[in-house]
Amino acid sequence: MTATSTGERRSLAQRLDALPFTRKHGKILGGSGIGWALDAMDVGLISFIIAALTQQWGIDKAEGGLIASVGFAGMAIGASLGGLLADRFGRRHVFAITLLVYGLATGASALVGGIAVLLVLRFFVGLGLGAELPVASTYVSEFAPARIRGRLIVILEAFWAVGWTAAALIGYFVVPASENGWRWAFALGAIPAVYAFVVRWALPESPRWLAGRGRTAEAEQIVASFEAAAGSPSDVAPSPAKVASASASASASASASAQEATGVGAAPATPASSGSRLATLWSAEYRGRTLSIWVVWFCVNFAYYGAFIWIPSILVDAGFSLVRSFGFTLIITLAQLPGYAVAAWLIEVWGRRLTLSVFLVGSAASAIVFGTVHTEAAIIASGMALSFFNLGAWGALYAVTPEIYPTSARATGAGWAAGVGRIASIVAPLLVPVLLIAGGSALTFAVFAVFFVVAAGATWGLVDRKGRALDDR
Repeated sequence: MTATSTGERRSLAQRLDALPFTRKHGKILGGSGIGWALDAMDVGLISFIIAALTQQWGIDKAEGGLIASVGFAGMAIGASLGGLLADRFGRRHVFAITLLVYGLATGASALVGGIAVLLVLRFFVGLGLGAELPVASTYVSEFAPARIRGRLIVILEAFWAVGWTAAALIGYFVVPASENGWRWAFALGAIPAVYAFVVRWALPESPRWLAGRGRTAEAEQIVASFEAAAGSPSDVAPSPAKVASASASASASASASAQEATGVGAAPATPASSGSRLATLWSAEYRGRTLSIWVVWFCVNFAYYGAFIWIPSILVDAGFSLVRSFGFTLIITLAQLPGYAVAAWLIEVWGRRLTLSVFLVGSAASAIVFGTVHTEAAIIASGMALSFFNLGAWGALYAVTPEIYPTSARATGAGWAAGVGRIASIVAPLLVPVLLIAGGSALTFAVFAVFFVVAAGATWGLVDRKGRALDDR
């Protein structure tokens, strides 16, 4: 039997998992990562802009919380719809459209003259931003070889630190520079609208998604191009007969994987509609994972956005000047990058669940300390620790989420988990002013610590697919 015979021919998924990291993988990671960084820049900028508008427009904390929360309301809807659309129409197209939507809305925000119009535009910014994040992580995970998939997703998430650092630099140098500094910050946030065209034309569609939609010839062409970049010839000729055989092999491989993992006799049929994809999330096989991942996403979003959206304003209230508080925030933000780096290494050593839970416990401890210290050195040190552990946890969370669902429902599962998390990100900015009045920063950050601990416990209800192939049903 030859290497290209039907019995030995590998599926598209197996060939993707067998590849080394190539320049094409780097293009996928870099292209998606730039979009991710631009997202982070937009989310980060609003925390500095709220602090500036508090002084220029005289908005109170309730109004500032509303500006933040309305964006997260859009993100909740966008995340839920984005995943469904990506499973229906493809990862690349939805990725590009979401960049375009929130880039244009952010640029338009530079022209607003009152809070009402700003709230409307922030909602549309949230729609695009919320849809983009789960789609990007799903997209990269479906190209990544199994042995380094978790690490690549954490590296993708590390682009968030690049974007947030860019936001902090803009917040430090641009926002306080003039009365219109915050408008220039919004104008810079329009860059994603231009980058959307790069994404649309320069990046390929996910071959796993294409194969799942019956477009096997297109999927074969993309996989073959990756093999050529790696210097290994394709072992499937692009003839109709061989394409059909490869598709059958992929189905058989996924079915066998499902039987081994779940003990059921056969893999469920590929969901054909949005309703059936949603039903898959709550089927007997996946409902435990879905409940656990929703709890983790909810708790992490609550604590992260509750803390980091308000840190510049909390520091101003503590008596520091606007520029000084922005400077502290910039230093704290820089700790995100080493947090991602350590998580990227540990996730392929410890696995997903242990890495995620350890970083969440570290986040809880850091939050308690940050809420109780008052000296500059202690504020910076504990803030950097919170930034380190919290963003490392985010990296692990984005790595594990797409892995727990099959290809046919992967973006839907990731999108709905993110959407549930955005509910918490809506509530948290509104609740922070109430907590600050009731018990100051000590109570506020103690509440965040409790949410981190709950998330750490829920992590153990997930499956850990470190080094294992994705479920390509």
